[in-house]
Amino acid sequence: MANLGLLLIRLVVGLIFAAHGTQKLFGWFGGHGLKGTGGWLESIGIRPGVLMAFLAGAGELVGGLLFAAGTFTWLGAALIVITMLVAIFSVHGKNGFWVTSGGIEYNVILIAIAVGVALVGPGAYVLV
Repeated sequence: MANLGLLLIRLVVGLIFAAHGTQKLFGWFGGHGLKGTGGWLESIGIRPGVLMAFLAGAGELVGGLLFAAGTFTWLGAALIVITMLVAIFSVHGKNGFWVTSGGIEYNVILIAIAVGVALVGPGAYVLV
């Protein structure tokens, strides 16, 4: 059952993370695409906005897909952790802990999941 549990965690977290990347990169799922996300990033002082939006979106998309697939899980987890640390230090950290105040709660949960799965491995059900 542990292998099924790991698969469920990887698929849900990885695919949701990848979907966030497509919001930034392509404007899918109600996202704003590179230009819109880049403009928002510049409005909060992160420059160059479009390049940073691309890096964030690519990290989320690639990291999420690798994590979901269980292929190079450590790399997918690292991309998730890096993206969440940047989000904490550039956006959410000043808002405290709770997500209801725009805080770091969600970011910390994702970091814990990514690191936990990277430490125990992806389980038996992976794409090779």
